[in-house]
Amino acid sequence: MTMESENVPALADADAIEARAANWLQRRQFWNWSQDDQADLDRWLTESPVHLVTFLRLEAAWNRTERLVALGAANAERAEAVPRNPFRSLFVRAAAGLAVIAALGVAAGFFLKPQDRTFATPVGGHETVSFADGTRIELDTNTVIRTRMTTEQRVVWLEKGDAYFRVKHDGAHPFMVIVGNRRVTDLGTEFLVSRRPKNFEVAVMKGRVWLEAADKQAPSQSALLLPGDVAVANAQSVSVTKKPLQSLTSALAWRRGLLVFDHTTLADAAVQFNRYNSEKLEIGDPAVASLTIDGSFQANNLELFARVIRRAFGLRVETQGDRTIISR
Repeated sequence: MTMESENVPALADADAIEARAANWLQRRQFWNWSQDDQADLDRWLTESPVHLVTFLRLEAAWNRTERLVALGAANAERAEAVPRNPFRSLFVRAAAGLAVIAALGVAAGFFLKPQDRTFATPVGGHETVSFADGTRIELDTNTVIRTRMTTEQRVVWLEKGDAYFRVKHDGAHPFMVIVGNRRVTDLGTEFLVSRRPKNFEVAVMKGRVWLEAADKQAPSQSALLLPGDVAVANAQSVSVTKKPLQSLTSALAWRRGLLVFDHTTLADAAVQFNRYNSEKLEIGDPAVASLTIDGSFQANNLELFARVIRRAFGLRVETQGDRTIISR
């Protein structure tokens, strides 16, 4: 699997927030803390949820380190039979302070470092992934996504397959889907992204999305997509068409385990069934391939579809190993 380049906005102020939170903790621990200091801290914490989350995480790490230092000191006191040198006590306190600061750095790195996760479905599989911000992503058959969801970044890389996004909009922290050298940015949306070997498609059900280049090498062509808009993009170009929402709803029938055909050729129907089944459907006659069919079918029930085809068109159906061949 090929991962895309990290085309995401830099966390310009994450380090500054982390440093400020650590500074508050050190001042409260080692300085003469006053009511005015506490009021200043409270104001800073209410400025942004990121401030509060960062501070609480570092405070938890600080408290854990203090408990470890206290435990070590208690053990040392029990082991010593003679009074300690007061200068040594001062040294231990200073060392403990340095240990706390070092632990804060390690903890901050652990908590704030982006944690990428990969989700994948097998052939015929379906999975819904939910995130703490309320966003949900439904994965169709044979689909792979990589996600980076933090307090500052909400990014998904679609490696292959189809994913339906129901995004909890947050203007301060845009939700982005990166496919190849293109980026789809949520503007309060439900939308489908389908990736194929040579191109990908974005279909908007609700809200709006912004489609643009994700790196300097990609063409700068961009588009604002509204409900019913379907954009087909490749490495060089983007084209946008308008489709009835009912047509898009049919395209999303896989969310219910169905394939919906509307004057669909048997050749195209076979392609769709083959995406959901390890057993493959083959059309053995070009004349048969151009026949059209309508109706809804269970995506994982190839046998039923073959029976319908045989009865409706009087065709021949043969099973050879993991292949079902339809011919005259």
